[in-house]
Amino acid sequence: MKLHALPKIAVAALALAVVAAPLGLIAQAGGTVLKAADAQKMLPSAVYYKAQSAPAQLRNSGGIKFPDGYYVLATLVDTSGYSSDVQAKYQAYFIAEVPITVGGHSLPAGIYGIGFVADNKLVVTDVGAHDLFTVSSANDSDIKRPMPLQFTTDPSGGFRLYEGRNYVTISR
Repeated sequence: MKLHALPKIAVAALALAVVAAPLGLIAQAGGTVLKAADAQKMLPSAVYYKAQSAPAQLRNSGGIKFPDGYYVLATLVDTSGYSSDVQAKYQAYFIAEVPITVGGHSLPAGIYGIGFVADNKLVVTDVGAHDLFTVSSANDSDIKRPMPLQFTTDPSGGFRLYEGRNYVTISR
């Protein structure tokens, strides 16, 4: 190779790197929606919340796998052994391996209890059942087959966590 060709190759490589860099950022923002069969392989059959162990409803689970290998997982929980005040706001076990945004509110990595409650709200609690925050949920009357719990992609970017037809947005 001739020495005078090296600067042209270096400029071409730099141009390619500049063009490809935004594509890498877009890929990092994406992720894959996990179905119940995929999520239940990673979730426990029983979960701890407010001094009790309760069975997880693994058939009603789902999640997100981000391009860097981190996960957000959720499963409905059989809350029949809990008091009615806990049952009113705790329906699902929620695991975030990385910080995320739920309905516009920042949520650090951790394990939480979540529940869709009256007045189109989602309550997020710690594992001791202490309220951390409440965000508004939306209703999707166009969803074809509502499920007890599911994740989907959000047309405007990020993801949606559904309970029936109600959902909140999740992003990273």
